[in-house]
Amino acid sequence: MAFNGQLHRSRTEGSVLDFILSDDQKLMQKMVKELGEKSIAPAAAETDRSGKFPWDSVKELARHNLLGVPISTQFGGAGAGHVTHTLVVEELSRACANVGFICAVHTMSAETIDLFGSEEQKKKYLTPLAKGEKLGAFALTEPGAGSDVSSITTQAVANENEFVLNGSKCFITNAGQAEVYVVFASTDRSKGASGISAFIVEKGTSGFTFGGVEDKIGLRASANGELVFQDCHIPRENLLGSFGEGMRMALASLDRGRIGVAAMGVGIASAALDTAKSYARERVQFGKPIASLEAIQFKIADMATEVDAARLLAYRAANLADCGGRFTREAAMAKLYSSEAAMRTTLEAVQILGGYGLSRDHAVERHMRDAKTLALIEGTSEIQRLVVSRAELK
Repeated sequence: MAFNGQLHRSRTEGSVLDFILSDDQKLMQKMVKELGEKSIAPAAAETDRSGKFPWDSVKELARHNLLGVPISTQFGGAGAGHVTHTLVVEELSRACANVGFICAVHTMSAETIDLFGSEEQKKKYLTPLAKGEKLGAFALTEPGAGSDVSSITTQAVANENEFVLNGSKCFITNAGQAEVYVVFASTDRSKGASGISAFIVEKGTSGFTFGGVEDKIGLRASANGELVFQDCHIPRENLLGSFGEGMRMALASLDRGRIGVAAMGVGIASAALDTAKSYARERVQFGKPIASLEAIQFKIADMATEVDAARLLAYRAANLADCGGRFTREAAMAKLYSSEAAMRTTLEAVQILGGYGLSRDHAVERHMRDAKTLALIEGTSEIQRLVVSRAELK
């Protein structure tokens, strides 16, 4: 059967294919891009250098209602869906990957409560998260349990009216800065993965403290740190969902989080590509701009193709999430390809800039360091390949 419809696209610098986005989404994209250029990008280099948590930028996100984009308006969000959230994270990451990451993880924690919380929990915790009045965090990883989530040892013991948590988490984004933490712990070690449950823990709860923050090569200001629970007493009503549902909740949330990381990869790669193109047009060698050299042209062509391919994979996964379909495979593909494409693209940008690409005075070396972290967070590239291969071979 012949296709008689038309797909209209108009290319502007760094834009998404127009037929993917609605008019409202295009307006949101434009607004976030302008916000990023005006208020976030100017501080990105200093944010990276100092490693200081970028509260000024986070407050800007709250003022523009960008911390609850996929959350329903009933609970203070924008009710705009995952595609819109994805383009928001992309544009924020283009300006500053730290801010994009903080937004993505915050939203993932809020969505976990939205998906599995009771009405009371949503009113108490989700609404202030969606409005940006409080910051959220997602606490799953432990020193001995990274890719192997079922091996977590943090334990929650039920008493008559409360749970007592003991254990620790590591590499938790927004650690010490967030006010609301979605924490995964074993409630029955004999059941392994089926004995994991999830809890909402507030900052300031007795027995809940923070350890050190990691000094990373990339995403340096995202406050990836340690959570410590020592006889931490939390109310029984802070159990999220039912006993033993923690693994299912974690996997569902990670699917959404992986789309966010894919969007980050697109944003970082887009920023590197833009810088490389500008430099190639301006840098003169042997009497002409290096953009006239075929070797540079081919690099730019490959980089642009990588960016568009990563973007389309990310938006496909986000669209499936909005449609209510299954998207575990697609989210893993998007995260895998985008994170590795971002690394390839930023490396090429450094190569095009030559010696200047190694200088802290140029953003591409920061983009390269930020890109490297994407292949490790929210599940390594190897885990994504396992997810995809299992879906293909079942």
